[in-house]
Amino acid sequence: MFNKKIHQYITAIFGYALITLSTTVFAETILIKNATIYDGNTNKPYEGNVLIDGKIIKKVSPNDMQGDFIIDASGKIVTPGFIATDTNIGIVEIGALSVTRDDSSEIYKIGFSIYDAFNPNSTLIPWNRSNGITSALTIPQNTASPIGGLGSFFVLDGELDITGEKDMVMTGRVGGSSNHSRSETYAVIDDLLSFAKSLNQKDLSKDADISEVIDNSTIAEFMELHPRDVRALFKLLNNDLPLVMKAHRASDLLKLVEIKKKYNLNLIIMGAQEANLVKDVIAKNDIPLIINPINNIPGSFDELASNIKMAGMLEKADIELMFTAPRSHNFHLIRQGAGVAVANGMSYETAIRGLSATPAKVFGLEKRGEIKQGNFADIIIWDADPLEPSSMPEYVFINGQSIDLTTRSSRLRDRYTSDPEKPNTYRN
Repeated sequence: MFNKKIHQYITAIFGYALITLSTTVFAETILIKNATIYDGNTNKPYEGNVLIDGKIIKKVSPNDMQGDFIIDASGKIVTPGFIATDTNIGIVEIGALSVTRDDSSEIYKIGFSIYDAFNPNSTLIPWNRSNGITSALTIPQNTASPIGGLGSFFVLDGELDITGEKDMVMTGRVGGSSNHSRSETYAVIDDLLSFAKSLNQKDLSKDADISEVIDNSTIAEFMELHPRDVRALFKLLNNDLPLVMKAHRASDLLKLVEIKKKYNLNLIIMGAQEANLVKDVIAKNDIPLIINPINNIPGSFDELASNIKMAGMLEKADIELMFTAPRSHNFHLIRQGAGVAVANGMSYETAIRGLSATPAKVFGLEKRGEIKQGNFADIIIWDADPLEPSSMPEYVFINGQSIDLTTRSSRLRDRYTSDPEKPNTYRN
């Protein structure tokens, strides 16, 4: 048994070395064959082969193909890389240590961007990546404004030359977590959006012009907006920028629907623990949801209708669903949440889409989220069912490159479990 484990370990290391060599030096093709493929699009899995050429998926087919390096995935499940939609990856290292946090601003409100603070060497990246997360939306804390703070998309390849999309989503929050009256919150939102609607491109030509516009607006002056904030508001109304609003209570969800229709917003609602009470309205207005399907009891007075079967009910209403994780840093737990949703009524295929193709579609992430010809080769080969928490990736490809799955946690494990005869402090 011991010799078998050594052989498997050496084989895995050799295989990784070959893939790395082929992708980075000779740019040779990689063939994943005999896989059970959940491509993120079709309703049922199928047996097939995936050919990777450089960064791109060159072909997906049930027919035999040739590749320079071959991975036999017989009996393995292959999925697109999973996309986490609610993270602080790259901008928060230790929540309790302020010097490791770049997720808030004391100056800007609506236009605060976290993009330039992103750290591709964050320890959270390999940890979540080794659990199947290949890309993520990183968003700031909520600001003093009920809408405000710009999130960005990042590919989690760990490269200093960052691949991402800057300021591609705005965030906001209403509900019981705020210290302000709901009526005041909605009045402020309405006033801010009305102010933004009154702007035109000419108003934004120079900072001096924007400052004059601010001085002439009661709400903009009271909120102490800066030119950066005003530009972000204008972008929200005129560039179809996704607005992710955190809310749970059914009455809040209906109010957000009204605001969406009044200002023609590209609205996504996060949380939505009482969504099942108003699911027909949400479906009619094509509003995607980001949910935590694990909740079965209220976490607040805004969540009295929480129900662990909610995900399956919302799926039947044809609402596009994505997932959020309840624990800081462990954003890979979205796949555990998806598994809980499946155990309580959601279809397996919709759960996989909610981790991959749906966020790519909702947030306009081109060529990601699906295993199909021409897309970037973000692909996971799993050792078992990816919706089981104990399952782990055997291979992770991001942009066609095989990623080292070593993490700080695995290095610590290896250090303190090897050579047990020595005291801990002497183990290398």
